[in-house]
Amino acid sequence: MGELIIPFHGGKLVVPHEEAAKAWLDKVLGAAGDASRTSAPTPKIGEYWDGQGGIYAGVMPIEDGSLAHRIVSADEGEDLQYGGYDHTVKGADSKIDGLANTIALNGDSADHPAAKWCSEYTKDGHSDFYLPAQRELSLAWATIAHVFGPHWYWSSTQSSASGAWGQYFLGGIQDDSFKTSYGRVRAFRRLNFNL
Repeated sequence: MGELIIPFHGGKLVVPHEEAAKAWLDKVLGAAGDASRTSAPTPKIGEYWDGQGGIYAGVMPIEDGSLAHRIVSADEGEDLQYGGYDHTVKGADSKIDGLANTIALNGDSADHPAAKWCSEYTKDGHSDFYLPAQRELSLAWATIAHVFGPHWYWSSTQSSASGAWGQYFLGGIQDDSFKTSYGRVRAFRRLNFNL
């Protein structure tokens, strides 16, 4: 085992590498940097995060480059359309920011049942759920596919006026489908944190 030596007020602070690494990981993975801050430790990927409303899927960036934990509802909506066929929704095309996409979809004049189901979902006192973006579903397939059924799940990322992206959890294929098609949804929420 090595040591980390840090100059400190004319002296030095000596910390074993193991303790320094643990402190850094606890800071990076164990706390959120906003109002969603939690004192509960971050669970292992695939475990239910007590008090946070769902299953922990991992970390990925959002549009501004900051990182956020992704939490996926254990419950799912079935037989839901994306909605808004033959209609492009401005602001619903992010591949990584499902929250922004969902806000755009819910503010649109057309009905968007998949986004509505997710934004109305509540669990453990949290009501900040949203329909995940395309890459957020990629994360879920890569880390927690076993908690999803072998079905088609909508993302909030539209591909055109008539289509939107989704994830097939049987084989991991992503493709776009007509917005009038029926699929399943899982609501996501995120906890931002600072490095």
